[in-house]
Amino acid sequence: MSDAQQKVNVICIKWGDKYGNDYVNTLYSMVSRNLSLPYRFVCFTDEAEGIRDEVEVKPIPKIGFEDFDEKKAWAKAHGWLKLTCFANPLSDLTGPTLFLDLDIVIVGSLDDFFKPEGDFMVIKEWDKSDATGNTSVFRFEAGAHEDALDYLKADPEKATEPVRNEQEYITQFVDRQSRLKYWPEKWCRSFKRHCIRPFPLSFFQQPRIPDDARVIIFHGKPHPDDALAGRSGKWYRKVLPTRWIAEYWQ
Repeated sequence: MSDAQQKVNVICIKWGDKYGNDYVNTLYSMVSRNLSLPYRFVCFTDEAEGIRDEVEVKPIPKIGFEDFDEKKAWAKAHGWLKLTCFANPLSDLTGPTLFLDLDIVIVGSLDDFFKPEGDFMVIKEWDKSDATGNTSVFRFEAGAHEDALDYLKADPEKATEPVRNEQEYITQFVDRQSRLKYWPEKWCRSFKRHCIRPFPLSFFQQPRIPDDARVIIFHGKPHPDDALAGRSGKWYRKVLPTRWIAEYWQ
């Protein structure tokens, strides 16, 4: 990408107190080390205090849907507010936009995430046989997919009845339009599924970084800080202190 070309966007959304602003700062730090393209890093949030100066801080977009704009309980559950990144316009952003969850660990270059062609690029959800994607890492064009919000606003009960969460909703919606594509399988790996050693090796060997992985996804428990300390979050899942997290998650 030449200097004359538009910068790419990397965005995240933080609302409520599930994660502190230190997660935003750490995510920015990881992106800055692993993305060589010219970029903007934008955090949409309801609490800007404590976020480092290099991050562009913007309010969570209003979409004209009271449940979202007033952050009512159901809209906050299961990540539904993530859908506000499909607002059109999306603040002043244009062009390729990579969304990253706050609780990921970046272990390789992000440059390739801007190379594949596709309207909506996402992780293939590991335990689903349908089209569902995992939206911890996805790419789209800023301002695109506003029709997914329009459909939701028109009849929220009908739109949400067949799905459990926002990632089922958006990826199945885009798939019905034949606009859904997946990242190469090895780029985004689950800490629980692909890093933790199988029993009984998990009692003797720390979790590993899978070959060719770029991003490690921490869905459910443990979070990165838990894994670093050797807390699994589940009695039946043994996780030794994962020392490599300290190297990458900073």
